[in-house]
Amino acid sequence: MTRRSALAFASCLLAVPLALLRAAEQADRIVIHKARRELLLLQNGKVFRTYKVALGKQPVGAKVQQGDMRTPEGLYRIDGRYARSQYHRALHISYPNESDRARARKLGVQPGGDILIHGLPNGQGAVGKAHLQSDWTWGCVAVTDEEIEEIWKLVPNGVVVEILP
Repeated sequence: MTRRSALAFASCLLAVPLALLRAAEQADRIVIHKARRELLLLQNGKVFRTYKVALGKQPVGAKVQQGDMRTPEGLYRIDGRYARSQYHRALHISYPNESDRARARKLGVQPGGDILIHGLPNGQGAVGKAHLQSDWTWGCVAVTDEEIEEIWKLVPNGVVVEILP
């Protein structure tokens, strides 16, 4: 065996465990604790990543209607992703669910939509973690651009998102 073929063989052996490790580190659930301003990525019930987040400008209480600046509470799913939006990447949360729509109907209001887990507004990535100094979104969950890049890779579509008070 030549040195070159030995190196190629060794790199193949190393690539397999790395590929398995990447596949093994995929979230099967997201939990967002609004009061703690924290987003957790879980796999098989165990937390493997934690992020600090900014929420809607009115963070206390569940979202009731469009424009109330609240982040919803309840069970949802990641049902889409935006590689290009007004924010540096975004994962779409399936708000409103049936109970959100029923509550809005009862109140005679529109429930709203377009709730995302997203990075910072385009062109403002340098703000970094300073964005955590206040809740500033319209009801979304915001992280840094670097964090949304990581979350983007670790969270497949269909993952359950539980948003707690």
